[in-house]
Amino acid sequence: MKTKIYRVKGKLLDIDKTKPFTRELKGTKEADVEEKLYSEFGSKHRLNRNQIIFDEISEITADEVTDPVVQNLI
Repeated sequence: MKTKIYRVKGKLLDIDKTKPFTRELKGTKEADVEEKLYSEFGSKHRLNRNQIIFDEISEITADEVTDPVVQNLI
């Protein structure tokens, strides 16, 4: 299966505020990318799944990547 690059925009719901985020990740399908982010935000920020809101998940081309870590992976 071919690996794709996704840009995910959303927000993290904290106790007193909402924090927007934008991440770029490699994955084979959108569900894989969602699970990676649930795992990452849950472990690093101690958030539950209901505190992570995905507004937009879109597939992007290699030319559109702005994250230097993802650029090195492709």
